[in-house]
Amino acid sequence: MSSLVPIRFQPFDTDAMAQAEGRVAVIIPSDGKMSPAVRRANRLTRGAVARLVESPRFEKVKTGDVISMAWPGGMTAEALDIVILPRRPDPAEARKAGAALAKLAGGKDVLVMAGNQVRTEDLTMGIVLRTYDFDAHKTKEAEDVGTVTISHQKPDEVEAAFAPQYAVADGVRMTRDLTNEPANVLTTTEFADRLAEMAELGLEVEVLEEDKLAELGMRTLLSVGQGSVSPSKVVVMQWNGGDKDDAPLALVGKGVVFDTGGISLKPAGGMEDMTMDMGGAGVVAGTMRALAKRKAKANVVGLVGLVENMPSGNASRPGDVVKSMKGDTVEIINTDAEGRLVLCDVMWYTQERFQPVGMIDLATLTGAVIIGLGHENAGVFSNNDTFCDAFLKSAKAEDEGAWRLPLGEGYDKQLKSRIADMKNVGGRPAGSITAAQFLQRFVKEETPWIHLDIAGVASVSSETSYAPKGATGWGVRALSRLVQDNFE
Repeated sequence: MSSLVPIRFQPFDTDAMAQAEGRVAVIIPSDGKMSPAVRRANRLTRGAVARLVESPRFEKVKTGDVISMAWPGGMTAEALDIVILPRRPDPAEARKAGAALAKLAGGKDVLVMAGNQVRTEDLTMGIVLRTYDFDAHKTKEAEDVGTVTISHQKPDEVEAAFAPQYAVADGVRMTRDLTNEPANVLTTTEFADRLAEMAELGLEVEVLEEDKLAELGMRTLLSVGQGSVSPSKVVVMQWNGGDKDDAPLALVGKGVVFDTGGISLKPAGGMEDMTMDMGGAGVVAGTMRALAKRKAKANVVGLVGLVENMPSGNASRPGDVVKSMKGDTVEIINTDAEGRLVLCDVMWYTQERFQPVGMIDLATLTGAVIIGLGHENAGVFSNNDTFCDAFLKSAKAEDEGAWRLPLGEGYDKQLKSRIADMKNVGGRPAGSITAAQFLQRFVKEETPWIHLDIAGVASVSSETSYAPKGATGWGVRALSRLVQDNFE
């Protein structure tokens, strides 16, 4: 498991700059106005900062840029980092500036001379998110992640404002770790064990094994995992931080720890990336961790269906018909459209048991959503405008891309089966939408519901503003914000 970079807050003192080791960062707006920390850095470097501000290069700077001076004269530090940020940035600007600074740190200690900078807690959050590194399976000695020290005129206030964000960052870290793990390590059993460990945070964690799932009638979920030696499981996590009688918000995640496609076998090229097909369950797990660590004053339940989709003599076949927990029958046209078979049973169980005030499912569900939205936005589908708008607002506030796509009767007709109540695929046209339409059939009319197709954003092949390439942890911040703004 990875760890978060240590953060310290201390009173603002420009005298600390001269002897600080590692890197020293100062903040300056694009108009070049110098704060006390910048003026001190300028004196220590014998006017080098002023020359930078007066140079043509500074005329081209943008908010969030970081300009580094290596081995600055008059200072012990290896680098002086000039962070371009307005006096009153918005949260996303501050976070991106912090992330840009972290990218340059390279494991060195960093002293951030924040002074009286507004949104310092968001700047710090950006630093924490971008310092993530997954090296659990590298044999070389782990590199030092360094320590980040925030020097501020009101350190106690900034530390208090940052504390809940640090909890959310730990949830993001967990999601990234789970999503990055190889499938031979993160089996369904190992996944469930890691979730059970979160009971020490105050979560109530329950693991439903295959015999219980069969008793409940979760046949579509079990059909996905029956070709694997790894047992299928459902893990239920409850955080009861709100009023006792309040119905919970429900989060449901697809946890396919590896997806070969089953009998409808995927091509070999790129199949190694299917270790991330449990990304939806990873986001649910990370969000529940974040809520518990920041002691959210809300009731939230998180459920994840954990399976492995493998071909074998016992695997489901194209053409098989299975009955869901709801009672509807499904003709399996393509065993590689397995995520919806996992989710539909868990979603129905969630509604039957918890009668949630709202339900959000997350899944790396379709390649089609990547064709439509690329890697910038998750696909959002909903049966409730108010609920959906609240989520989109939260995602925007946290700078996590999300775009709403339509649902409709015409798309639903594509799921018609000759021999069962429905097919599990609707053909190539509008593949993400027909997948959502399939799931909507398992949403009760009175349940506000959002489906998030995160196939394009859960894990990416190039770095983002807040993460190195690989797992992003997309969704943890947006869901935590949704709970904070609407359910606490």
